Formats: sequence, C-alpha cells, structure tokens
Amino acid sequence: MKKKYILLLFAFFNSFLIIAQEKQKTLAITFIDKAPKIDGILDDAVWDIAAKATDFVMLDPGLGNPEPENQKTEVKVLYDDTALYIGAFLYDDNPSSIPRQFAARDSEAQADFFEILINPFNDKINDTSFFVSCAGTQADAKTTSGHEDFGWNAVWESAVNINDDGWVVEIKIPYSVLRFSGATDQEWGINFIRMIKSKKEQYAWNFIDKASGAESEFPGLLTGIKNIDPPTRLSFYPFWQGTATHYDAETNYKQTAGLDLKYGINDSFTLDATLIPDFGQVAFDDVVQELGPFEVQHEEKRAFFTEGTELFNKGHLLYTRRIGDAPLSYYKVAYGYETNENEELIENPENTKMLNAVKLSGRTADGLGIGFFNAITDETTARFRNTLNDTERSFLTSPLTNYNVMVLDKTLARSSSVSFVNTNVMRAGSYADANVSSALLNFKTKNNKYVIDTDLSMSNHFENNKTETGYKGKLKLKEVLGSHRFIASVKFSDAKYDKNDLGIQDYNNFVAYKASYTYRTYKPKGNYNFIYIKNWVALEYRQNPYTYTDNVIGSYLRLTTKKHLSYGGHFEGSLGYIYDYYEPRAIDRFYKKKQPQFANVWVSTDYRKTFAFDSGVQAGFQLEKDKPHNYLTFNIAPRYRINNRMQLIYNFVWHKGKNEKGYVERLDDDTVFFGNRKTDKLVNSMQATYNASNKTTVALAFRHYWKQVNYDSQLYFLEQNGLLTENSHTGDYNSNFNMWNLDLSYTWEFAPGSQLVALYRNSLFDKNNLSLLDFNENLNGLIEKPATNEVSIKFIYYLDYNKINLW
Repeated sequence: MKKKYILLLFAFFNSFLIIAQEKQKTLAITFIDKAPKIDGILDDAVWDIAAKATDFVMLDPGLGNPEPENQKTEVKVLYDDTALYIGAFLYDDNPSSIPRQFAARDSEAQADFFEILINPFNDKINDTSFFVSCAGTQADAKTTSGHEDFGWNAVWESAVNINDDGWVVEIKIPYSVLRFSGATDQEWGINFIRMIKSKKEQYAWNFIDKASGAESEFPGLLTGIKNIDPPTRLSFYPFWQGTATHYDAETNYKQTAGLDLKYGINDSFTLDATLIPDFGQVAFDDVVQELGPFEVQHEEKRAFFTEGTELFNKGHLLYTRRIGDAPLSYYKVAYGYETNENEELIENPENTKMLNAVKLSGRTADGLGIGFFNAITDETTARFRNTLNDTERSFLTSPLTNYNVMVLDKTLARSSSVSFVNTNVMRAGSYADANVSSALLNFKTKNNKYVIDTDLSMSNHFENNKTETGYKGKLKLKEVLGSHRFIASVKFSDAKYDKNDLGIQDYNNFVAYKASYTYRTYKPKGNYNFIYIKNWVALEYRQNPYTYTDNVIGSYLRLTTKKHLSYGGHFEGSLGYIYDYYEPRAIDRFYKKKQPQFANVWVSTDYRKTFAFDSGVQAGFQLEKDKPHNYLTFNIAPRYRINNRMQLIYNFVWHKGKNEKGYVERLDDDTVFFGNRKTDKLVNSMQATYNASNKTTVALAFRHYWKQVNYDSQLYFLEQNGLLTENSHTGDYNSNFNMWNLDLSYTWEFAPGSQLVALYRNSLFDKNNLSLLDFNENLNGLIEKPATNEVSIKFIYYLDYNKINLW
C-alpha cells in the first residue's frame, strides 16, 4: 500500500513538473560595447555579465524530463550594434566519448550539436535556425511550422572547443542575416536545443510539447533588446566558371561570369537577385524510365531556387524546375515531327537559358509576409541543315518567357495563417499564357486540438484569344493534440484546372475522400522509444461525370527500439475493380482492372555505429485469374564510417515484375493498345565523402541505372468498357534503358561565404530495344558508347558592403 502512495505522489509531482515547464521562460539580454572574440573559449570579460539560460528539459525521446546532472547546459546571449552573440557550455563528464564526425555544411553527421531557434517577430510560426556541431560544422535553416528549409544559407561565425568538462560553442550572428522590425523595444522568441548523439537524446531550454505542436510554437522569450541600428544589408557574390566538355572526339570550352546579390530593403525585407546565372555544376538528376502516365518530378538542386523559399512554397503552385526546363517544342523536334524532307537536325538545346531572376521576401511587424519572385528565360531555337543545298533553318522551340509568383501570408493567433498565392507565366508571341491563384486558410481552434486546412485554387489558360478556367480545392479537418489523432478530408478538381505551366500536377477531374487514424508515442513505452501507427481509407470519383473510380485501404507501422533499431511495414490495397482514366492517355477512356495489393517491410540500424544499413523488401500481387501482375523489389543501403572524416554509402536496388498490362500506343482515331510486359531493374549507386576539415570536402557520387522492359508478342485492344481483348496489332515496344553518372568534386570554403569548386563529371546514356542482354553484355555495350567528360572550376567570392566600406 505504501508503494502505491509513493507512485501516486511521484506521478503527481511529475505532472506538476511538466505543467510548470510549460510556462514560457525568459532570458534578459545584455548590451555590450566590445564584442567577444569568436574562438570557442568563453574567457572574454563580457561573458561574465550575461544572464544564463539553464535547466534544459528533454525533447526526445522523452517529454520534459530534466537534463542529467553530468550533462548540464548553460547558454549566454549578448548583443551590440552589429550582431547577436551566443556562448554555450555543454557539460559532459566523459568528453572523450563525444562523437565528432566532420561533415560538409548542412549535412547530418554523427556528432553532438547545439541549435539556436530565433523568431524576431515572435509569431510562433517562422523560425531561423542555426546549428553548430562539436566538430565545428555549421548548418542553418528557415523553419515554418516545423518544416525546415536547409536550402537557405547565411554567413555567420562560430567556433567550438572540447575541454575536460565538455565542449563549448561560441557564435556570432550578424543582424544582416536576420529579419526583424524597426521597433525601439523588442522581444524575440528564442529557444536552444542540445543533441547528445551518444545517447540520441535532445534537450530544449524552453519546454516543447511535441504532443500538441511544432518546435516553433514553444519559444522562450528574449527581452531587453533596445535601439538596434542594423547595418546596411547588402552583399555580393560574384562568380566565374570555366568548363571544358569532351564528347565524341569534340571538345568545347566555355567560361562565364555572373553575380548574385542580397539587399536588405529595410529591416524586414530582402531582395535576392541572380544576374547571368550559370548552373553548370548542379548535381545530376536521378534519371529513371517511367512507364506510367505521370511526369517524373525531380528535386531542385540550384541554390538560388532552394534558398529562402518558405513563402513561395505556400499552396504548392511553384515547381521551379519549370524554369530553365526543356523547351516547349523540344520533344517534337527530337522525335522528328518538325524535320522537313532532305533535312537533318544540327542542334536542339535540351534546356532554356535563364537570363536573370529576383526574389523579394520578408514579414512586417504585424505578421504580414510578402513574397515576390520573377524569372526570365531567353528564347530557344533548334537548327536544321538542308542536305541538298547546305542551307540552315532555325525553328523556335521556346519563346522569351516571364515567370512570376506573388505571395501574401498573414499570421494569426495560435499559429494560424491565411494566405493568397498567384503564379503567372507570360510567353512572347502567340504562345499560351497562364495564371493560377490560390486562397489558403490554416486555422487552429481555441483549445489547440483541431486544425481546419482549406485551399481553393483557380487556373486560367490563355490561348488563341480564348480563356479556359478551372477550379480545385480541399477541406481538411485535423486533430493535432495527443497521441490519438484523426484526419478527414475532401479534395476536388474539375477537368479544366491546370497549374502545369509553373507548377506540377499529375491529374484533374476528380473528387477524393480520405479519412485516417494515427497513433504515436511521445515518451518511451516498454522496449520502444517511438511507436507510430497509421491506418487510412480513401474513395475517389470523377468530378464530371460523378462516377466511382478508385478505393484504397492502407496501414503503416514504424517502431524504434531503445537500442535505436528502427523497423516497420506498409500495406496498401483496393477492393474490387478500379477504373483508371490515366493509363489509356486518351480523353474519357478508362482501364478497368484490379489494382495490385502491395506490402513491404523495412529495417534501419543505428547510424551511430561504424557500420549501419537500411534495407527493405516490397511485394505486389494482383487478384486476377488471367496472368496476374506481381512484382518483387529489394533494396539495401549499407554505410561505413571509416573515421571521423571519411564515409562510404552504397545503395543497391533490384526489381523484377511480370504480367503488368500497360499502354503502348494510341492511334489517331483514339484506338488504344496495351501490352503485357515484364520489367527488370538494377540500380547501383555510391557516395563517398572525405572532409579534410569543415571547410574542405572531396566527394564522389556514382550511379548506374539499368531497366529492361519486354512485351509479349500478343497485344491487347482497350475496349470502350475498359476491358482488354487480344489483338493482332504488332510492334517492337521493348526497351533497354541505361544511365551512368559520375561526379568527383572538390569544395573549399577559403573564406566565409566564398568557395572554390572543382568538378570532374562523366556520363553515359543509351536507350535501345535490346532487352534480352544480360548484365555484362549490357554494361559492355554501354561503355562502348561515346561518353561525355566535363571538367569545370567555379570561383565564388563573398563581399559584404559594410566590410567594403571599411576598406
């Protein structure tokens, strides 16, 4: 009985402790006349007068537990007329056990780190985050409602030092990298997070309740900021790039120079511009052969388009790969539709050239975010040569084009927001123009338990003096408090809605209903640090006419043990027949089928160990009597950390499928033919990195993608009722697709914000119908193809206006 009362008393005390922790902490900042030296040693006299932020509590895997006595954290904050200064002492009674893997900027590593979250407007939505690892690696991100954008990069200073009592980090954050109001007296939202990698534990200064919101919703308060007179926020990034490209016994040389700049129009708004841009050193895309009806979406890797895009991603109307993508008529030319008799194609550029781009973004003191984006691409032409008279002809494949995005985003109480987004594409001449607008509301109820998420969009397409208008929308109700959560949503789009000119959209003309239930833990439970379960059902109809098309039932499980082994599985399937209106590639035609059910299991081991791996198996099976479609996919990605400076990651994917029935050809009279195919795929890729320091990295990236598709000689005719019947139509639709890429790069940050990048690139591509070759025959045939070899050197120098002024 006594034991029972003790447990009740302990539970009451623990509950009281967590309630007490929910009260917002306050830290008074101290103004200084003399800045401390950023060397990782807090021996400057000014640190003695700063108040301390202490008593950190657990963020992960527990919730609110006090930090251990042997790993206490103390943080001090100072400021002057130019910058914010943070000094943190992260105590550890066994400093030799602190993992300290080196890594490139913004890269995850096996090392302890210290994070600062700053919100000058204190709106509990938009944070600016700065990370420093115990090995000295920097990372920074713009964060909106918990979504981190590491594409944003700023120039700031930090230094670390490991001593007998733990490790120390000292940071200088210039006001030029922050956005804040011009008020005389200010209070900023701020929080500090410490990661103890050896135990995979995170602690925060101000208590963060994971069960009821994102990290940004629980800041502490930084008080005492007065009369900040920030310097002019103007910086320049001039660059020069020289490239030599060798292909098929021909070598071409090119050199370009350009300029990126950032200008702080006022304390809150920044203008980013790139003039005469060159993206020649952008990493390869992971090219795949897609047999389905939908466009493959590639990751944006150009720094200008990944940096500071948190406002422009509102509404999901912007897919920046459209800018500088393939010209509108590139494929018509490539496939010979524009080639006249007795002509040969001389040149058909694969990408349009961007002339310049600008971004204006910021947020006012009352929480109104404003974003403006504009980019212009030059006209692009293909060239043909007449083989009889040796004359040349040009053909316009893409006109001069202007891309524009405008965003208004107003923050409301309880981390709510209302937004308006507009995208516009204007093309010279008679080419089509487009405009899309979207109004969004994200509203959290007064008890912080539910969120109402709405989005209504309208698209307009202008061509030949005609306007086609379409609509799309959604209404979602989400429970966002506690371990048990429900979501219900409805989405719709009419047949005319189209955002593909500047966005990406797979399909329209649908109404989709979805409901889901999730359960997750926020504290360790039994043998597990983390448990996540999600179950969902969905029904989909055509919007016009309103007819049934699809249903989905799914379940997902993820578990992480106390030894940090993660594993789980996923099942998804459909009941009965579905009606696929997309695979036939013809208006109002559908394919009636039973969707393959699929299940997968996966495992991910502890990355803290020298050797770790991720692996998974996925199987799909169709409940058809006649030649059911089934497939099996296996992947494994081992990683080996040779030492704190070098790491290897290898990824292998094997896939085999048979009896997949899919589109092969459509005739002019809308006659559609399907084929029964088997697919084989192998993907080998490797990443190797060596970090001589946090400023110098040598990296190797290699990938070979091979996919074979073999069709049965017997093809099928798609009937008007959606069923397939055997047909005598013939054709060679087999394919053997190969892509080989290799990047070897050297990056040296020789001064803050300044880089020298040297790159060697090798690529091979081949596509044919030799789909019966084995792996060795295929690889030998690929290697015999002419390779593209490229060597480039890029030099980027950072110039700050205030330092130039001192010169």
